[in-house]
Amino acid sequence: MSNAVHIEVISDFACPWCLIGKRRLGKVIAQRPDLEITLTWRPYQLNPDMPREGRNRREYYREKFGEAEAKNMHEALADAGEEDGIVFCDTPDAIAPNTLSAHVLMSWALNDKAVDHDVLAEKLFHAHHIACENIGDHEVLARVAGEMGLDTGDVAEKLAGGIDEEAIIGQIQQWATKGVSSVPFYLINGRYAISGAQTADNLSAAFDKVVNAKEQQD
Repeated sequence: MSNAVHIEVISDFACPWCLIGKRRLGKVIAQRPDLEITLTWRPYQLNPDMPREGRNRREYYREKFGEAEAKNMHEALADAGEEDGIVFCDTPDAIAPNTLSAHVLMSWALNDKAVDHDVLAEKLFHAHHIACENIGDHEVLARVAGEMGLDTGDVAEKLAGGIDEEAIIGQIQQWATKGVSSVPFYLINGRYAISGAQTADNLSAAFDKVVNAKEQQD
């Protein structure tokens, strides 16, 4: 029996439920040493039309969801985040970012064996959701890249030049073509799909189904 479970995590770093999903997934990985779980982070943009400089987050949420719904959403996220050790920031000047450059940075990390891309994902989520930083800002991204051991000057120069942006846009469009319309979205072993920030128990049960199905096929 093979206990290998590879998960493609389709997410957007500006998505709060993606951070909640990441924390829950981390719990499952810690609880299941019997499984060989590996992750690959894949790009998605909930709002690809966001200006590259971003917008004021509170104003954007009010415009998109309405005053009452934005308030309800913030309260629901606060409650859900508390269960997973997340304190979502909500400062008046917080920015709703365009996350394309953040996804580009992640794509470079995936091709660099010296970089732990799961740690990078955590840093990007933390910067946006907890530290209220603008992860569409190339200076912020270059600093985060430096924390991962990458050359900040090189990263800043390539981000400014738009290197690999078209390739990432193409990947995002491919996921949409495959039916991904909300995130987080998990594709397990290339065949089994799970949508939404599932509980750790649900994720663990899904992994068992994947492993059992593979065993029956073998």
